[in-house]
Amino acid sequence: MTNYLESVTKQFKYYKSLGDKTFDQLTERELLWRMSPDANSISIIVKHMVGNMLSRWTNFLTEDGEKEWRQRDLEFEEAYQTREELIKAWEIGWNCLFNALEKLTVKDLDKTIYIRNQGQSVMDAINRQLAHYSYHIGQIVYLGTLIKGAEWKSLSIPKGGSDSFNKKMMGN
Repeated sequence: MTNYLESVTKQFKYYKSLGDKTFDQLTERELLWRMSPDANSISIIVKHMVGNMLSRWTNFLTEDGEKEWRQRDLEFEEAYQTREELIKAWEIGWNCLFNALEKLTVKDLDKTIYIRNQGQSVMDAINRQLAHYSYHIGQIVYLGTLIKGAEWKSLSIPKGGSDSFNKKMMGN
């Protein structure tokens, strides 16, 4: 089970890096771009993720994951207006998550925690958040590819590059 905590931390770091690499490719204006008035910008998605992270991971083992101070609906209305504001909040959210994970032990994984007054194991709650954040990171990356078009720099194997990548991995 120690491997589980190491593995899940590694996965969270990987998904964070995809967000970081997407932000690096975008201008401040592009972080605020919306496909339509009802759609979310990258900035709004980040605001929602940060709100969720702070709510879920603050006092993770001892308080309900849906904090009374969270204003979830506002996360979808008011975007961060600057790159600096977005990045600062992004880092605060992730630091909250990683600090909580660092404190966990194998014995904690079977404990019951609550989110919106619904009990679940610590492991289930972690898996729930990993799925939630990877879902939103996928949205962020997809919006980045739409915004940048042909200027997008692939975050994995570039289109048409599988054979070259596989040969390199095989030592050929």
